[in-house]
Amino acid sequence: MKSTGIVRKVDELGRIVIPIELRRVLNIDIKDSLEIFVEGEKIILRKYQPACVFCENAEDVHQHKGRMVCHECAKEISHKAS
Repeated sequence: MKSTGIVRKVDELGRIVIPIELRRVLNIDIKDSLEIFVEGEKIILRKYQPACVFCENAEDVHQHKGRMVCHECAKEISHKAS
């Protein structure tokens, strides 16, 4: 894990500010969702990317009838329906 040397205080509502430099590097925009993970005593934030409901792949995912489906699973479903 790479240290940035940046330290932030938690405010009275439990919030912290992620510096603009980090948000730019990680392509995190206003209103983007972040996933929160815990690993031992570490809190890990990651930009949320919806995953396929079938294989959990987060690449090339599109919404279909309210569900996220990747290209490969959509192709497989389409092939089986034929």
